[in-house]
Amino acid sequence: MRYNSYMITIAVSILLLASCSSKQETTTAQDNNTPIAVTTALPSTSNQSAVQLSGKLGATNTTMVSTRLMGTITKVNVNVGDKVQAGQTLAVVNSSDVAAKGAQVDAMIAEAEAHLTNAQKDYDRYTQLYQQQSASAKELDNITLQYQAAKARVAAAKQMRNEVNVNAQYAVIKAPFAGIVSQKNATIGGMATPGMPLFTIEQGGALVAYVGIPESDVQHIQVGNIATINVSATNSTYQGKVLELNASSQFTGGQYMAKISITSPNANLYAGMYVQVTIPYGKKENSNHNSTIMIPAAAIYRKDQLQGVFTIGANNRAVLRWLRLGKTEGNMVEVLSGLTANEVFVLNADGKLYNGARVTVR
Repeated sequence: MRYNSYMITIAVSILLLASCSSKQETTTAQDNNTPIAVTTALPSTSNQSAVQLSGKLGATNTTMVSTRLMGTITKVNVNVGDKVQAGQTLAVVNSSDVAAKGAQVDAMIAEAEAHLTNAQKDYDRYTQLYQQQSASAKELDNITLQYQAAKARVAAAKQMRNEVNVNAQYAVIKAPFAGIVSQKNATIGGMATPGMPLFTIEQGGALVAYVGIPESDVQHIQVGNIATINVSATNSTYQGKVLELNASSQFTGGQYMAKISITSPNANLYAGMYVQVTIPYGKKENSNHNSTIMIPAAAIYRKDQLQGVFTIGANNRAVLRWLRLGKTEGNMVEVLSGLTANEVFVLNADGKLYNGARVTVR
């Protein structure tokens, strides 16, 4: 009897475990119905020449903020890494010298206006006397000159007031555009001098890649060329194009600097990350053999000793394709078998892919 009880207990436990496993599988299947957003690309071929470049990510616009005044810094409102809006106050410089200058100018304006009032009265009086032939033309000319000089002194004093007002604005240091504070040299009690950078602001928004092109390759690159950008820190690859190309290397150590856009970057990219950039520019000469297939190394899925890529199958399902790989050139890997030149593969995905996963192409 006791043996039968043990057997019944074991059977019930197995049934319960099977039921729980079935429920978990059902739940997992339901969770996996959410499509994973992916970016796809076509392989490149080895008979297409390309330039391999190294560079860094950076903001589209970076500026150093300074002041035209010399004075003690009395207030600092931001730190490195803070996000700022256009016109936001970053720091304040002691403007007591400017205030004193303003008081002097106000006194000069009052004095000049008093002289002008007196000169106006003399001018009106002598004008009437001249009309009554009681004053000579010479006397009227002298009074007229005095009157004009008084008006000029008032105008000059008012322009000095405008200059003081402009200088007073430089006491309040503001952000020129919305962005991130990447460097701060201002401290409370420190001295600000004209032209000394107090803050470095990187404009917010999409990042770009900055690369240096050797003189041997610059003739192959033009604005508008398509580029592939590999970010090793995030193991991600992006498409982009050449936005700017400096035609001079005089001040960049023999490197021709280029700015390259990044299409649909994710939030994990930060300025300063290193990148590898591939820019194809034309066909290799004397290439009579079949073209080999090249894909970004970041797109390869690895499991144990196997290597492959995900392709898009029927009903937008991910299909894992095992590959045989060859040589590596920069961030590109040669595909010996398993993928053809006209087959689309997944470049990167917003989630973890697996064989049969539902996907949606960005």
